[in-house]
Amino acid sequence: MKRISQYKKLFGIESEIDLKVLKKTYRNLVKEWHPDKFQNGDSKSEEAELKSREIIDGYHFLVSIAPETIADNLEDYTETITNAGIADYVHKGLLLEITFLDGTTYEYFGVTKQIYIKMVNSNKLNRFAKRTIYPKYTYRKSKRILKEA
Repeated sequence: MKRISQYKKLFGIESEIDLKVLKKTYRNLVKEWHPDKFQNGDSKSEEAELKSREIIDGYHFLVSIAPETIADNLEDYTETITNAGIADYVHKGLLLEITFLDGTTYEYFGVTKQIYIKMVNSNKLNRFAKRTIYPKYTYRKSKRILKEA
């Protein structure tokens, strides 16, 4: 959740993410902070390098959790959470990363330690996740592990 609010603040987003507005803001920020804009000896050169990386990371992150992106990928997500069981999971802070048996990994934001402990202690892990995790938390697809033939 901290990461979401940090990136929203960077892009000046106060409520729901609109991809058109996000893209326009992204372009303006990149123009402002592009490292090539500063000379090698300039004191802001290093700051621009870091800021431009943060802008790029933030843009890709916010696009991945935008309602339009979620809607476009809903069919694949539903297929994964319905038919693929949980292969592995990791909890760090308020982030729960779940890897499914089909190789897809999703990150769920804002999952407290108490909810994670309840999930781990549940005798039916998939059922608990379907009822408690999937419908209630903001998520994004984080990576896909390629299966070997």
